[in-house]
Amino acid sequence: MKIFSKSLTLAAAIALSSSAFAGLHSEDDGAPKGKAGDGSCTYMLQNNMMDSQVKTCEQPANAAGCKVLGSIDDNSDSKHAKGDCSMEGAKGSCDTGEVKWVYYDGDWESMETGCGFQGGDWTDY
Repeated sequence: MKIFSKSLTLAAAIALSSSAFAGLHSEDDGAPKGKAGDGSCTYMLQNNMMDSQVKTCEQPANAAGCKVLGSIDDNSDSKHAKGDCSMEGAKGSCDTGEVKWVYYDGDWESMETGCGFQGGDWTDY
């Protein structure tokens, strides 16, 4: 019984940490999905692992989706733009092939780990 209890505790800890990293972004976050040509969305992303906000840009993102991204959980300050995310001042990005997130500040270890949970490829700039 102790082995089962320890295994269950370990499994719960892994699941919680995985959802905390994956909680940085979610493919099913309720925001209307953008498609190529829709533009991009810059917003302050709440990084729950580090209890801080990170300036982030997501592409593609349509105007309606951008508004939702800026209001999910403790995210804020969303601004939709035509075209791709600016690379000026970018520190890293996560590209899943369908969505690309560009980060301009923040804790890189947690962002890179979160990218892995999203199934993306991380790039340092």
